[in-house]
Amino acid sequence: MENTIDFNANDVSTGQDELDSGQFRMSYVEAKTLHSAAQERSMLEKIKEILPKIAANAERAEQLRKVPDENITLLKEIGFHRAFQPKFYGGLEMSLPDFANCIVTLAGACAGTAWAFSLLCTHSHQIALFPKQLQDEIWLNNPDATASSSIAPFGKVEEVEGGIKLSGDYGWSSGCDHAEYAIVGFNRFDAEGKKIYSFGVIPRKDYVIHDNWFAGAIKSSGSKQLQIRDLFIPEYQIQKAKDMMEGKSAGFGLYPDSKIFYSPYRPYFASGFSAVSLGVAERMLEAFKEKQKTRIRAYTGANLGASTPALMRLAESTHQVAAARAFLEKTWEDHRIHGENKVYPSQETLAFWRTNQAYAVKMCIEAVDRLFAAAGATSWLDGQEMQRLFRDSHMTGAHAYTDYDVCAQILGRELMGLEPDPTMV
Repeated sequence: MENTIDFNANDVSTGQDELDSGQFRMSYVEAKTLHSAAQERSMLEKIKEILPKIAANAERAEQLRKVPDENITLLKEIGFHRAFQPKFYGGLEMSLPDFANCIVTLAGACAGTAWAFSLLCTHSHQIALFPKQLQDEIWLNNPDATASSSIAPFGKVEEVEGGIKLSGDYGWSSGCDHAEYAIVGFNRFDAEGKKIYSFGVIPRKDYVIHDNWFAGAIKSSGSKQLQIRDLFIPEYQIQKAKDMMEGKSAGFGLYPDSKIFYSPYRPYFASGFSAVSLGVAERMLEAFKEKQKTRIRAYTGANLGASTPALMRLAESTHQVAAARAFLEKTWEDHRIHGENKVYPSQETLAFWRTNQAYAVKMCIEAVDRLFAAAGATSWLDGQEMQRLFRDSHMTGAHAYTDYDVCAQILGRELMGLEPDPTMV
């Protein structure tokens, strides 16, 4: 499609000359890139080439409750797992807009695959902010290594010489079956007893995967539990979350020529959630049109293809999804410009980045709901794509990062000049 939407680029808060031209031209509905090198454009094309195979695996993926091995192989064969790996280790260092559009496209075929694989990719960006010793240990030994995560501070910490001992059951580790490492969150305490929220990177041999992933949606993400018992984690494998948000982590500045690492970890970590939601919503538009063309009213035989209510629902949802895409594309582009121009985001900018994606997810869910409500009873049957899209859409809004009730409070406090609420992340 060639639909486009304009926005004023001078609204982006970087103060850089690149913005002086005033207008960007942004495409929507069909995933396209905004600012791509030939290599990155080809990544989107490579994903489109393997998309039929991944879509064909979608039902089996739900039954497996994890990403099928074939999907992982297909994505690794085209090098997508290296999206945010430093070039020093053979990575691509893709721009966020290019990466996000790849995830949007992938999510239209299998949301669970897109969700899990996006995290396997974005965790490499986070690892690149850890000490060089850890990065060498991971990627010099295995350049294809990836990490899953469970970053809520579920574990119990004991301070010991040279690091900590950690025990705990860490849930929601998407894609863990296919990862060689895991990033886990925990709280340490300073001399005054204040919490120091931290992350540790641990190898696969140091935890057990417990299969407790029995979910109603995004089933194929394989978001299982990691069980850790009395594990020693040395200091070089640990970083404070606050440092990783403020450009103070041990790995910050290791790659001065990079266009993506002059940034906090969190915007990259969370970028996939809204991209998956958008991909699901865009696929729902197509699935609804496909079904509506041949839909017959059961009791009268009337053709519903030109039904006025259906057309109106389709039109409104199309506008809403287009608005979500334009909003996300502007946000992703803002990320790119900040990184390329070495402008570290302000607290206000981070608040908008944090909350923009949740509002876009909210719009995508509303658009999907509007269509599914008029899709008929057969759409609820097991194995039907539309009921899977409906379920997966709602799951994209259930993550702590995409909870708009939380995000609205975060942004509201920022707009009113109030201090951030520490109970909200």
